[in-house]
Amino acid sequence: MTSNDTSSPATGSPFRSGPTDRDQAPQFVLPLVLHLEKTDPPARTDALRTAARAVLTILSDERSLGDGEWAGAMRDWEDARIRKVVRRARGAEWRKAAALDGITVTGEEGAEVRVFPPIPLDGWPKELAKLQVSGTELEDPEPPAAPDPAGPVLWLNPELEMSAGKTMAQVGHGAQLAWWELGDPERTAWREAGFPLSVATATPEGWRELTASGLPVVRDAGFTEIAPGPTVVAEGGTRYCPTPRLRRP
Repeated sequence: MTSNDTSSPATGSPFRSGPTDRDQAPQFVLPLVLHLEKTDPPARTDALRTAARAVLTILSDERSLGDGEWAGAMRDWEDARIRKVVRRARGAEWRKAAALDGITVTGEEGAEVRVFPPIPLDGWPKELAKLQVSGTELEDPEPPAAPDPAGPVLWLNPELEMSAGKTMAQVGHGAQLAWWELGDPERTAWREAGFPLSVATATPEGWRELTASGLPVVRDAGFTEIAPGPTVVAEGGTRYCPTPRLRRP
C-alpha cells in the first residue's frame, strides 16, 4: 500500500497532503515485501511492528548514509514525497525477492519483512513488480500484549479500517517521523537496542488527546483505501526514542 502523509505544517514537508515543491521532484518509493505463506501467515501486530522496524533499519544502515551505496537513492526519496508500498510474496516469489539487494527484518513472533532501497515510482524490478499489493488481510490469533512504554508506541486511529498492507505503510511512516525527532545519541541507543517499539490501536478518547498533543502525526493524503486524515501518532518511549516533546517538563 502507498500513501503520501502529513505530519508537519512546514512548507515543502514530505508529509504534507497539499501541493508542495517536492511534487516537482522525481518521485521515488520505498518497497517493502511481506513474507506471507498461505499455511503460516504472520500475526497482524507482529507484521506491523516488523514493517516499522524495517523502515528504521534501512534508514540507519551504513549503506544509506554518507557515501554509502544506497545514500543517493535515499536522498532522492526523501527530497520528494515519502512513499512506501507494501507487497506480499510466498514460496519462489519470496526467494526471488530475498535475492535482491535489501534487508530482511524478522519480528518477535516470526513475521518477515524485506525492505529495499528506494526506486523510481515507475522503475520496479520485475521480481517485485509482479507481486500483489492486495491480499494482506492478517489477524492476531491472541490479543496483542499491552504497549511497552520503554519504547515508542505507534498509535493507530481507532476510527479507521485499513488492510494490513496499508497499515504497515502507515506505521512505517510513523516510525520514520519518530526517527527524525531524535538526535544522534538517541538514534544510536535505539538502534543498538534493536529498535524496540509497540503498535496499538488507541481508544477514541486517547486518540483525541494524542492528536492534540503535539506529537508526530501521520496524515494520509487519501490516495488509497481511506479518506485524507490522521492515521498514526508516534509517541516516544521513556527509555528508547524519547521524543523532544516528551522530555520537556
